[in-house]
Amino acid sequence: MTCKEFEKLIPNFIEKKLDYLTLKDFYAHMETCEECKEELTINFLVKDGLQKLENGDAYDLHKEWNNKVGETKRKIARNEGIIQFGFWMEILAVGVIAGVAIWLMLP
Repeated sequence: MTCKEFEKLIPNFIEKKLDYLTLKDFYAHMETCEECKEELTINFLVKDGLQKLENGDAYDLHKEWNNKVGETKRKIARNEGIIQFGFWMEILAVGVIAGVAIWLMLP
């Protein structure tokens, strides 16, 4: 992912509108590019922070940012787990089908 692509996706990230693959690429880029991470943090502060402050709520940027990053990590890990589970279920299904086919061909 390029920095330009990353910047275009910032609003969708903040609003939780990125699909799994895009989110994974977005997060990987954020972890390796300090400039984009800083840009994201600023956008997050403006969007999320100002909204909460306007409502009269207290705002702790560090805590909110850590919550957002943690939520993203958990979402990626959960989806990775689902993909792994699906892969192993496919392997199991192929094994069962092969076993049944062999059993049916026995005299």
